[in-house]
Amino acid sequence: MIINLSDINSLVGDWMSEIRDEVVQADRMRFRRNLERLGEVTAYEISKTLMYTDKEVETPLGTANCGVIKHQPVLGTILRAGLAMHQGLVNYFDKADHAYISAYRKHNRDGSFEISLEYVSCPPLDDKVLILSDPMLATGASLVKTIDHLMSFGKPSHIHIVTAIACTIGIEYVQRNADANISIWAGDIDDELTAKGYIVPGLGDAGDLAFGTKLQQ
Repeated sequence: MIINLSDINSLVGDWMSEIRDEVVQADRMRFRRNLERLGEVTAYEISKTLMYTDKEVETPLGTANCGVIKHQPVLGTILRAGLAMHQGLVNYFDKADHAYISAYRKHNRDGSFEISLEYVSCPPLDDKVLILSDPMLATGASLVKTIDHLMSFGKPSHIHIVTAIACTIGIEYVQRNADANISIWAGDIDDELTAKGYIVPGLGDAGDLAFGTKLQQ
């Protein structure tokens, strides 16, 4: 299932316009906050797909029956770019366990790159709902490698990928190569990918815009 949150007019359009705008991007705090907002509204939408159970609670005046989440999801994110969206998810799923994955492009001199995965911290995933945030789904290679590695912690019942901008090529790659039941939630979807694997028009480097330009080694 692919959900483009920009298909229907909403506040998401305002946030996406600022996230993409190179002038507004100079305000790092606003850039992070807009990613966090996207995480929050996506968390609300995903919450509608989860299983619920009835809970009886005592109020000062009587008894109320409430529907509460039956099993908390696991919130995973790709370091460092995914941290702002992850915070938005945490704001809503505040009882969830967390997973952190360091996956990045290791560039070669010829312009090609490999996906390097150096650090993973993850709770058990068997039969859990995993919500994995990464602001850019470009080629899809890092997400597929991340998902493959996370399977060593157990097989989730469902994986929700939360991203600010997804590329059609990357979406199709994930659908073909990820051995999992997956939904992709995107703030918006672009069709073009450059030869170096960057989304066009995209927004640039989300990690650098949120946290500062990194030194290439």
